[in-house]
Amino acid sequence: MHFTMRIDGTAARVTVHGDIDYTTLPTLRAAAAGLPPQVTELVWDLHDARFMDVAGLHLLFEQPSQGGSPRKTTVTNLAPQPLRLLVLATEVNPALELADLLPDTPPAASLDD
Repeated sequence: MHFTMRIDGTAARVTVHGDIDYTTLPTLRAAAAGLPPQVTELVWDLHDARFMDVAGLHLLFEQPSQGGSPRKTTVTNLAPQPLRLLVLATEVNPALELADLLPDTPPAASLDD
């Protein structure tokens, strides 16, 4: 797994190339933690992340433990398996805010197609 990062003003886009699991989680967390303080929006582009285990849930739903304001985190370009995992996680824990995390995701009814 590797990733690319682009920062544009207050927004950062991290594109993950490869699986997201407990082996890759520390690297991705470090990338997010190393963003400059002026970055208030973080987009995880998962087009090339075809598989994600529960480590991905930790990555996407945990807020940084650093002081200051939390970043708005969104995800785009999800493959079917990571998307199903996120939907399942929100069914188990309805307090998770899937709509905020996935603003460009089709309604859950279309996932069964």
